[in-house]
Order: sequence, then C-alpha cells, then structure tokens
Amino acid sequence: MNLKRYAKFAAPLLIAGALAACAGLIGPRQVELPQERLQSSLERKFPMHQRALGVFEVELSHPRLEVLPENDRVALTIDLGVTPLLARQSWHGSMLVSGRLRVDSGRNAVYIADAHVDRFTVDNLDEGKQNQLASVANLLSDKVIRDVPVHTFRPEELRYAGVQFVLTGIDTRPGGLVAKLQPAQ
Repeated sequence: MNLKRYAKFAAPLLIAGALAACAGLIGPRQVELPQERLQSSLERKFPMHQRALGVFEVELSHPRLEVLPENDRVALTIDLGVTPLLARQSWHGSMLVSGRLRVDSGRNAVYIADAHVDRFTVDNLDEGKQNQLASVANLLSDKVIRDVPVHTFRPEELRYAGVQFVLTGIDTRPGGLVAKLQPAQ
C-alpha cells in the first residue's frame, strides 16, 4: 500500500525530471526566415501616417525589403506621399533606407539599426526642394526604422520540444535571415 502511494507521487516527479534533463540536452537553434515571410510581415504594418516637422503629413506605403548578405545589411524601399499642411499640393516619391540588423530579446523582434537614407526622390520636384525635403526623409527613416520591426516572433515560435528559447542574434543569408536562438535560462 505504501509502495502505491509513493509511486503515485514519484511518477510525476520522475517525468518532470526526465523532461528537464531533455531540455538541458537541447542546445542553440537556428531558424530560417525567408525574405517572402519578412516581406509579408512588413506589409501588414503599412501604410503608416506620420507628421514631420509639424508641417508635413506623410504617408509611407508599399515597403520592399531586400536582404544584402554580402554586407550583412538590409535595405528597405518605401513609397511616400508628402503633403504640406498649409498647401494644396502633394508630392509622391520613394526613399531607400539601409542598415544592419539588431535583435531585441525583450520584444522577440528584429529591427534595422544604424539606418541611413541612401536615396530620396520626389517626382516632379526640383533638386533644391528635394534637398529641403531630405531632412523630412531623415526624420522619417529614424522614426520608422526605430519603431517598426522587420520581424516579430510569436511566443509559440520560440518553443521547441517543450523548451522556451530566446532570440540572441541574427544573420543575413541570400534570400532571407537566420535567427539564432538559445534555451532560456
């Protein structure tokens, strides 16, 4: 009778111990993030509307992500529409922003860091006015890049074989990214 009673309590402890031992055997993982998946994730976050310098309404739309594995960077081309608040005209164009990738383990997300505006063009606008609007592009790129993740992992994506993982790094590869994961401590 005592043996059955002990077995009733010991069995769950043995199972929990076995699972913990298996979790200790699982090491770092890598998860591939194809460019199509990243593109789809970004498209859901746009269009975005921003006010710049208090005088421009800006709509950002149609993000196009390009992975640059040779430089370990990514590039993001975004269409934009700029409307001065005190004028009846608007301008359309695009900007190309590039940067390296960084991970935010607390948010389980990948962001672009050290962003740089590589190209800023506005249709039917002379070069002098485009240069004036370049400050708007720099403000927008800083805000958009800082606040919009390239990819965010759902909690279930960071679980494998009953083990919780944390995002620790990111690398570029032709056609996508590779996320580095470590078992949570």
